[in-house]
This record gives sequence, C-alpha cells and structure tokens, in this order.
Amino acid sequence: MTTSSAGAAHLPVDRASIEHRLITMRKSVGQLDGLEALDSARLAADPGAGLVIERILALLYDLAAAVNSAALPGHSPGTPATSFGAAEEAGIIDAELAGALAPADGPHHVLVQLYLDTEPERVPAIVAAARSAYREYVRRVTDWIAAGPGED
Repeated sequence: MTTSSAGAAHLPVDRASIEHRLITMRKSVGQLDGLEALDSARLAADPGAGLVIERILALLYDLAAAVNSAALPGHSPGTPATSFGAAEEAGIIDAELAGALAPADGPHHVLVQLYLDTEPERVPAIVAAARSAYREYVRRVTDWIAAGPGED
C-alpha cells in the first residue's frame, strides 16, 4: 500500500468490479434507447412502461454510485448523490456531468415517480436527460479506466 502526498492510504482500483457495472449500465441505457414513442399518451396507455423506466433509472443511479465508490477506494464518497461530486474531484467526470447525474431537484428515478401521475408530459425530457448523462458517464469512466488509474 502506498500513501499520497496528503498521507491518505492509496488502494488499488477494482477495475473488474467497475467494468462489470459498466456493462450493466450500457445495457440499461440501451433499454432506455429501445423505448419507442415515450410520451404522455404512451405512459397513460401503458402504466407499466413508467414503472420499468423508473426501475432502470434507479438501477443506473445505484450502479453509478457503486462505480464511484469502487473508483475511490479508501475514501467515503458519502451518499449516491455526493458520490458524483467525489468522482468530479477525482477527475473522473466534470462538474457539468456531475450536476446532470445528480440534479438539484432529485435523482431522475425519483422525478419520474413524482411526475408519472401529476405531470406525465415531463417524463420524456427527464428520461432523455438521464439517458444522455449516463451514456456520457459510462464513456468517461471507460476512458478513465483505460488511462490506468490506481496503478502504482
């Protein structure tokens, strides 16, 4: 084990764990891509579609938080939402992407839950924003892993 200049323990990054989660994240983003005609009429006609969307978004959120934790061994990134800030501080993602992944109003899956019954016309935009953010997150983490973090 090595230590950084700040004296904190530096542990190796568990690449296999991260890469496995990224595979699941790619598949989940692909499932969101496969949803056709996602609009308020579809959500009203097919209530199960909203539940599936909410579940996929919750899975993506949880997987990203797990990736952030695995990418920062020896650190406690806190809550899933704050883990995106920790990933930003580590140089894995930038501030814009961190904000897109942890919107001020709440996680994408929670927003979908809230708006399905009250304002379903807002759901497609939430899903599009989440899909874009998670696709970019997977790309950036993949690039970060390829650059060889945590190797001593």
